[in-house]
Amino acid sequence: MAGIYLHIPFCKQACHYCDFHFSTSLKYKDEMLQALLKELALQKHYLQGETIETIYFGGGTPSVLQPQEINQLIDAITQTHTVVTGAEITMEANPDDLGSAKLAGLRATPVNRFSIGIQSFFDEDLLWMNRVHRAAEAEASVKRAQDAGFENITVDLIYGYPLLSNTKWKHNLNKVFELDVPHISAYSMTVEPQTALAAFISKKKQLPMSEQQSAEQFILMTDAMQANGFEQYEISNFCKSGHYSRHNSNYWKGVKYLGLGPSAHSFNGHTRQWNIANNAKYIASVLGENTVPAEVEVLSETNRLNEYIMTSLRTIWGLDTDKLNAVAKGSAAELLKAARPYFEDGSIIQTNNTITLTQQGKLYADNIASALFFDDRT
Repeated sequence: MAGIYLHIPFCKQACHYCDFHFSTSLKYKDEMLQALLKELALQKHYLQGETIETIYFGGGTPSVLQPQEINQLIDAITQTHTVVTGAEITMEANPDDLGSAKLAGLRATPVNRFSIGIQSFFDEDLLWMNRVHRAAEAEASVKRAQDAGFENITVDLIYGYPLLSNTKWKHNLNKVFELDVPHISAYSMTVEPQTALAAFISKKKQLPMSEQQSAEQFILMTDAMQANGFEQYEISNFCKSGHYSRHNSNYWKGVKYLGLGPSAHSFNGHTRQWNIANNAKYIASVLGENTVPAEVEVLSETNRLNEYIMTSLRTIWGLDTDKLNAVAKGSAAELLKAARPYFEDGSIIQTNNTITLTQQGKLYADNIASALFFDDRT
């Protein structure tokens, strides 16, 4: 099984914290759609005949696409690949794009899951982020989607930024619980280089993020999720029974995927590649030269070990020491030796052949993973 990701690089305006590749102009939208279709044909052998289990429209803001454009892309995928019956087909959407007429049109497409970028239910916070929508629209968009027959919905929230008190954070969480969505993704605000937020902080126009605040709100969140019947199956992702994101779960489990569009990444088990993050150059290369403008990295043994450590430790399924040894004989013993301090301080535990983070360890997941990374083994 494998997945396909389509990067739709258009947004109405730029959120202050976002460093994903996008354009606020729709000037090249028609050419971009043609280039995505052409890249799909050019990359048809990348997944080596794997059956497609998930399709994910990300961005950018893929909800700027019209239903007929989504159908065109999905039809092309089904003509190029074998897609399983009941495949998970997700579309990221902004609340302001999910009007009743748009939702009615989307019901005529194979899209069966929405990822709605709410972020907050407070207008002042949304203005601070430079989001297009407002709080009332966020709540209404979820209800409209549910009324239109979409039950498989996830919403995004952000925590750990100066405007968000613990009281406001609890309100955001409770509002999502009231909306009865089966999946929630929640991320700590990060300051990425080259973003407006980074510039504001460097010019002292904005307070920096607080690690202590982020940690407090992470703990508040995990307690609230558990109390409301949500399982934390990945550090930032929570769901009710049976509602894992299949696409993202497969990524954390190392399943192959093909990324289409500018800046999209692909992985086939042996190599990783990423397309150029420039709309005009991407279109010119794909449509004009029949070439996918991508950089390719052949994954070394060390790369494969370290990527597995990073992704697996974030999940409820944990790190399987047998899988480490399958990549490099004896690597599990090396890792267990390096992990001894984290066993002793209660950050990680081992059950049979599986190593998982404790709730305490999840606060330091990236630091723990990097401490367990292997040096170059070549």
